[in-house]
Amino acid sequence: MEYMTESTDRSPGHILCCECGVPISPNPANICVACLRSKVDISQGIPKQVSVSFCKQCQRYFQPPGTWIQCALESRELLALCLKKIKAPLSKVRLVDAGFVWTEPHSKRLKVKLTIQKEVMNGAILQQVFVVDYVVQSQMCGDCHRVEAKDFWKAVIQVRQKTLHKKTFYYLEQLILKYGMHQNTLRIKEIHDGLDFYYSSKQHAQKMVEFLQCTVPCRYKASQRLISQDIHSNTYNYKSTFSVEIVPVCKDNVVCLSPKLAQSLGNMNQICVCIRVTSAIHLIDPNTLQVADIDGSTFWSHPFNSLCHPKQLEEFIVMECSIVRDIKRTAGAGMISKKHALGEVWVQKTSEMNTDKQYFCRTHLGHLLNPGDLVLGFDLANCNLNDEHVNKMNSDRVPDVVLIKKSYDRTKRQRRRNWKLKELARERENMDTDDERQYQDFLEDLEEDEAIRKNVNIYRDSTIPVESDTDDEGAPRISLAEMLEDLHISQDATGEEAKSALEAADLESKVTEGPGAVAHACDPSTLGG
Repeated sequence: MEYMTESTDRSPGHILCCECGVPISPNPANICVACLRSKVDISQGIPKQVSVSFCKQCQRYFQPPGTWIQCALESRELLALCLKKIKAPLSKVRLVDAGFVWTEPHSKRLKVKLTIQKEVMNGAILQQVFVVDYVVQSQMCGDCHRVEAKDFWKAVIQVRQKTLHKKTFYYLEQLILKYGMHQNTLRIKEIHDGLDFYYSSKQHAQKMVEFLQCTVPCRYKASQRLISQDIHSNTYNYKSTFSVEIVPVCKDNVVCLSPKLAQSLGNMNQICVCIRVTSAIHLIDPNTLQVADIDGSTFWSHPFNSLCHPKQLEEFIVMECSIVRDIKRTAGAGMISKKHALGEVWVQKTSEMNTDKQYFCRTHLGHLLNPGDLVLGFDLANCNLNDEHVNKMNSDRVPDVVLIKKSYDRTKRQRRRNWKLKELARERENMDTDDERQYQDFLEDLEEDEAIRKNVNIYRDSTIPVESDTDDEGAPRISLAEMLEDLHISQDATGEEAKSALEAADLESKVTEGPGAVAHACDPSTLGG
């Protein structure tokens, strides 16, 4: 006789909930999820609304006890900051998950969805999802308070240049704007012969001094003054001052080098013209086209000054001009400029047209001058030169006239200029009437010198129509390819179609993401044994 054995599937038994009588799987509490939820709230004691301090000036959040940190919206740093606000209540439960619920950026609200677990009756584990609402409150931080006080600073940089023209400062201003070196300044004050930069920390001032040493030839001295001290904690409060002196030479200045310096630069003539001031002083000899670069340390070892005041520039008319093809070079001569052409010209002052007095000179502007052109230069023959190096020179080696640059109609150039520059926001003690003329000189230098333009951000002026690169007189102009678009936040840089598409996508994300994220907080919790 054979016995047939059938396999039996064992299914877990069910019990009735001791509260409502619903069949449930056995658990340590013998209560269903709904009844256990109604009896126990594991989120009790955790605040559902918390305030967060935010500084609108510097866009930073306050982290107790005394730290301000910068966080982007819905970033990990901001989530950690929010969780630290409720760190003590969260220590009594187990945090499973945390994330942001989308809110409007300008709503002053941050919503964080938390998932927590806690052991309740007889070892049962209850999980719950809820949302904590953070209210963003405006509060000015201590650093911004000091900035608004206007008189608080820890370090100051006094930039000075003992010259009568501000071309170097205008160039330095554009470099500061291009590389954003003005962002850490508390305020900028303009005085008669320089600028003052105020900082809240010495480190920012030292960074600015290093930037100045890399961009313009200069030297500096540092000093500090004790403001207060605490002998118990051994802390001291100092105010630091950095005095930066820029070389007293600007573009288009005529200088006289010392014999020793001229010999070290390749036996060039002592009378030279400064064609550019960047990180070094760029000189050219108008008699031989020999060029040389002098850095700050070399200048302070062999200092020299400008021979003439910029207001002593006189207007000459070119009577005759011829290009010198064969340039005689002496032994040990330095590098010759390839961008200039050596010319021999006869010129006459426009103020002396009723006379027949003419001047002969050599110039580095041979490639620009034609008979009948107007040119600006210095009359050294009738000028009182008070310089120790010139007084020791042989009079035959001092030229009668040194030509600086070709002259164009300033009114026409200013009217056709279809570009502009940005300026530093600074305090001015008094506006000199000569400042506008010097600024126009700097703008003309930008149009004529491509090497300087490479270091400057030039923005297109939409109010001026675009014309050809050169006008009727042949005056140099900046091409449209070298200009940047000056965009503002209020303007639409993507166009109307892209703008409407972005708005539609933004609205769709709000509809799909907003209610759904809150609905997850109402999911039924699970019980585990």
